[in-house]
Amino acid sequence: MSAARPLAALRTIAVLTALPLLLTACGYGSRATDDERPAAAAGAEKLSAAEVRIGYFPNLTHATALVGVQEGLFQKELGGTAVKTSTFNAGPSEIEALNAGSIDIGWIGPSPAINGYTKSGGRNLRVIGGSASGGVKLVVNPEKIESLEDVKGKRIATPQLGNTQDVAFLNWIADQGWKVDAQSGKGDVSVVRTDNKITPDAYRSGSVDGAWVPEPTASKLVAEGAKVLLDESDLWPGDRFVITNIIVSQTFLKEHPDVVEAVLRGSVRTNRWINANPEKAKASANTALKELSGKALPADVLDPAWKSITFLDDPLAATLGSQADHAVKAGLLDRPDLKGIYDLAPLNKVLEAEGEEPVGDAGLGAR
Repeated sequence: MSAARPLAALRTIAVLTALPLLLTACGYGSRATDDERPAAAAGAEKLSAAEVRIGYFPNLTHATALVGVQEGLFQKELGGTAVKTSTFNAGPSEIEALNAGSIDIGWIGPSPAINGYTKSGGRNLRVIGGSASGGVKLVVNPEKIESLEDVKGKRIATPQLGNTQDVAFLNWIADQGWKVDAQSGKGDVSVVRTDNKITPDAYRSGSVDGAWVPEPTASKLVAEGAKVLLDESDLWPGDRFVITNIIVSQTFLKEHPDVVEAVLRGSVRTNRWINANPEKAKASANTALKELSGKALPADVLDPAWKSITFLDDPLAATLGSQADHAVKAGLLDRPDLKGIYDLAPLNKVLEAEGEEPVGDAGLGAR
């Protein structure tokens, strides 16, 4: 990252309000729900906390949490320490819950993690692991857009001003040499901020010509006749970039390191199970989504969406730094000081015990 300016908040109150900055991939509102799960097994040995409160999204990019809870893999590692889960529909509400002590550990996108860390002056959270990469695509109406050059002059949806996909699209536009005002979305391309849950309707009505969106929204649009013009993974070194991180309250990390380690071990073993059993894992995630939302994803959406997501333990720290740089370049964020956002020591302890290679923090580790 380039030379840092002093830690700063977002440029304007308007951005601060509209971003809720750098919302995660999903963008389906902001309400949180508590999910009742079986308590820890009677008689099992408790760790240092009676329970651990975990937050995540009912979204495929959070499948490590979905599957780990659904299959009891976290509870197995935690023994007599009970898992209590809450699901969120937007990044800011999950950050608020973490700050308020309503949850202890969360699965969340990179941009709200950056925002939550910088707004608290680095006091409230740490990124302690990775969970998923990929799952973001530029999908377009093939009758209006045949090539990347055709995107110029068209109306393209992103989930929200300043969210992870909005920043990525603005950065891609700049790389093409085109000009767009980040705040209004007006310019050589019209960037139309549209909630993911209504983007398919906007596409169907012709209000937008395409969208830069996460899964499963991208595959929902393809099911409506759109085509994939670009997979964001193709823009990143090694085709990988962080889309979901694991964060923890610094207080909880300090007071209950054994519980944090157990959750991370559950995450590592869940990712291993997902990658070894992709069809079973996909079905498990869809079952969890049905229980949480009341509706499972159809196969023509679930299958392509699942294939585009990579589940891994590495937080891909260098890509988080790049995503922050992109937000700065777009004029949506002052240069953040991210030094200390990562504490990967617990994860690397787990990985070593599992016979896996350690992961790096790209120089953004805890002070």
